[in-house]
Amino acid sequence: MRIYQESDYEAMSRRAANLISAEVIRNPACVLGLATGSTPVGTYKQLAVWSQKGDFSFKEVTTVNLDEYKGLAPTHDQSYRYFMQANFFDHIDIDAAKTHIPDGLAADPGAECARYDELIRSLGYADLQLLGLGHNGHIGFNEPCDNFVKATHVIDLTESTIAANARFFASADDVPRQALTMACFFGSLTIVLVGDEGSSPVGQNWLPGQTDRLRECGLRAPEFFARRRFSCAPE
Repeated sequence: MRIYQESDYEAMSRRAANLISAEVIRNPACVLGLATGSTPVGTYKQLAVWSQKGDFSFKEVTTVNLDEYKGLAPTHDQSYRYFMQANFFDHIDIDAAKTHIPDGLAADPGAECARYDELIRSLGYADLQLLGLGHNGHIGFNEPCDNFVKATHVIDLTESTIAANARFFASADDVPRQALTMACFFGSLTIVLVGDEGSSPVGQNWLPGQTDRLRECGLRAPEFFARRRFSCAPE
C-alpha cells in the first residue's frame, strides 16, 4: 500500500486525477469503478477540465458505480445516477451507454444485484477502482463488520448513515432506508480518498502501513492485499 499525504483537498484531488488519467491514457478502453460522495467531486472536476482541454478522452471508457439508493429514480436529485451526471458524466465525452449504476427502481432488487454482478464479471472487473471512506469507515454502503458480503446486495442503512446523509434531503425521514451496494473487490489498482472535512474520522487516524484499518472498513480478503495495489490519498 502506498499512502500519499497531500497538503490540501485540491492537491489530493489532483493526485487522484493524475492516477486515473494515467490509466485512461495507458488503456483508453479501461473499466473505471467510481464512487459518489463529497470527497471525489474535486477529482471528477479535475478530470473533466483535462478532458475538455483534449489531454485524453473518455469515449472508450466504461464505468461501474458502487451503489444506488433503493427507491430513487435516476432523475431524483439525490440519486447517485443524478450525482454522477451532474458532477462528472455531463462534463466529459463518455458514451452514456457505457456508464453503469445499479437500478434503484428495479422491481426485483435481488435480481438486479445478480445482473449487476454479472455485468461486472463480463467487463473483466475494474482496471481501476476509486473509493472514499464514509464517516464511520463504510465503503459504498458496506459497513465495517466481520462478515463482509462479497457480492452486490441490498443493505439496510444504519441509523448513523441515515443521519449523516439527512443533510442532503428535506429531512431524515426522506432518506431511503435501503440501498443496492457493490462489494469492494474489483480493481487492479484501487485508490482510497480520505479527506478531513468530517467525512471519515476512521480515515483521519490512519498511519502508513496500517492495513488493518482497511480490513476494518470491509477490504478484508487476504488475497486482496496480496494481489492489489493501494494508493491512499489522505488530505
